[in-house]
Amino acid sequence: MARWLTRDDLGAAARSATGLLLASPDVSSVFPLGPQDASLTVEALREAGVGERDRVVVALSEPAGALWAGAAAEVAESAACVGPRGRMRLHHALSALRASTLVVTPTGAMDFLARLHLEFLLDPLDLGLRNIVLTGEIASKRTMSHLAGEFGARVTEVFASPFSGAALAWRAAEEDPLTPLADGVLGLAALTKEDVPDPAADLAELVVTPYAHPALGDAVLRTGQVAGTGGAGIPAPAHTVGEHVLVRGVWLALPRIEKALSKIDGVAGWELAINRQGTLDAAALTVTFGRESLIGNPMWKSRIVQAVQALTPISIDVEIAQDVSETPVPGTVNDLRGHHLGRDRALITQG
Repeated sequence: MARWLTRDDLGAAARSATGLLLASPDVSSVFPLGPQDASLTVEALREAGVGERDRVVVALSEPAGALWAGAAAEVAESAACVGPRGRMRLHHALSALRASTLVVTPTGAMDFLARLHLEFLLDPLDLGLRNIVLTGEIASKRTMSHLAGEFGARVTEVFASPFSGAALAWRAAEEDPLTPLADGVLGLAALTKEDVPDPAADLAELVVTPYAHPALGDAVLRTGQVAGTGGAGIPAPAHTVGEHVLVRGVWLALPRIEKALSKIDGVAGWELAINRQGTLDAAALTVTFGRESLIGNPMWKSRIVQAVQALTPISIDVEIAQDVSETPVPGTVNDLRGHHLGRDRALITQG
């Protein structure tokens, strides 16, 4: 009988995991790298049109960046991982390496494009990119077509494992379903049952099946990414669910926020707000105190800022609510992007 695991389960197994381990920035998941992770990523690059004459620049954070660069080196003339660096530095890297292919997050690509136009007054076509591969985030509508027109490039979206960053499926247009890179590598599951989704259900969670990771045996991995049902094939995810939120291509662990703030005297509650008003995600944590005397205390705010900085590489603004709550209240997520459906899967299906 298959074991159904979440990101928390992978994090809990970190002490006993063996082999080459891909650890998320906050080590909330630890995933053993297998040969299929590299081979499927190689295949995704081929489906995106990358060939032996291409020169690839990968602008992804770790652990995905090195994996993608290694896969690109197998099919392209050259490959380099430059990380999610500043946009002017990315432009310099693309030019210096004479890149023809860019692997990047959707918001990273859109932010790069905006800065080329507004800040640097450069023409995107001058870069000569032939291929842009988007991965690691839920893209805003019309991102693929917009980038294709601006850069004059073929744009492909790849659905990658949220645990390893390795490619699992791809699509050539926003209206297309995902095409798995191998049979049986990706599936859909009910949000609250260890089973396939009910035909009448509106939502289903994408799951990584045992074929994709023989090192974990019979485990089925819940990705925390949710898609609407009703179409043919496997739809691309439009939402997330559970105790981790996807922000700027990085999964943020809500229980770790909760645990860190619980150690600070006087904190009664918090709200994490996420929006995408421009090209990039922005996160703000509003903390509510239980005593009015703490609201204007710079030391208490500094303690919260330092606690949050220790949790994640993501930049999170810290704000202090002007109202006091005499009784503790649970932490909440206010996702203005419309991505995160909630922390409790059962409440989502009921609602």
